[in-house]
Amino acid sequence: MIHEDKTFEQINYTGKVIQGREFQSCTFRKCDFSNSQFSYSKFLECTFIECNLSLMKLDGSVLTDAAFTDCKLLGVNFSECQDFLFSVSFTSCMLDYASFVNKKMLKTKFSKVSLKEANFTGTNLSNSVFEETDLNRTIFSRTDLTGANLLTAFNYTINPEQNTLKKAMFSLHGLPGLLMHHQIKVVG
Repeated sequence: MIHEDKTFEQINYTGKVIQGREFQSCTFRKCDFSNSQFSYSKFLECTFIECNLSLMKLDGSVLTDAAFTDCKLLGVNFSECQDFLFSVSFTSCMLDYASFVNKKMLKTKFSKVSLKEANFTGTNLSNSVFEETDLNRTIFSRTDLTGANLLTAFNYTINPEQNTLKKAMFSLHGLPGLLMHHQIKVVG
C-alpha cells in the first residue's frame, strides 16, 4: 500500500504490526507509534512532528530524508533500517538509548536533541552537526566524526584514539570529554 502527500494526525498505532507500507512526502503529526512494528516499510521525504515513536521496530525499513521534530524516539534501533539512502534529521527530539550502530550518516543534523546513552559504534558521522545536543554516556567507538561540529554539544566523552576526529570542531568547554580517557583533568 502506497501513501503519497498525506497528513496523518493523532493516529494511535501503539503495539500494532504494519508491514510493507510506503509513505512518500507524508506528514505525521501527534501520532503514537510506540512499541509498534513497521517492518520493511518505506518512509521517503516524510516529516514526523510531535510523535511518540519510542521502541518502534524498523527492521528492513527505509528512511530517506526523514525529518523528526519534537518527537520521542526512546530506544529506537535505527541500525535495523536499510543502509541504502538512509538519511534523517532530528530537531528538539528525545533519542535516548537509540542505536545507530554501523550506519552511514553523513551530514546528519541533531539540533537541541537528547541523545543520552545512544550508540554510535562504527557509525560514519562525517560532517554531522550536534547543535546543543546532550551526549551524556553516548557510545562513540570506531566512529568517524571527520569534520563534525560538536561546538555546542555537551556531556560527551570521546576517546580520540578509538575514533576519527580529523577536522572535527569542539569548544573549550568540551575539552574534558576528549581527555577523560587519558585521566587528564582540565581546571580553570
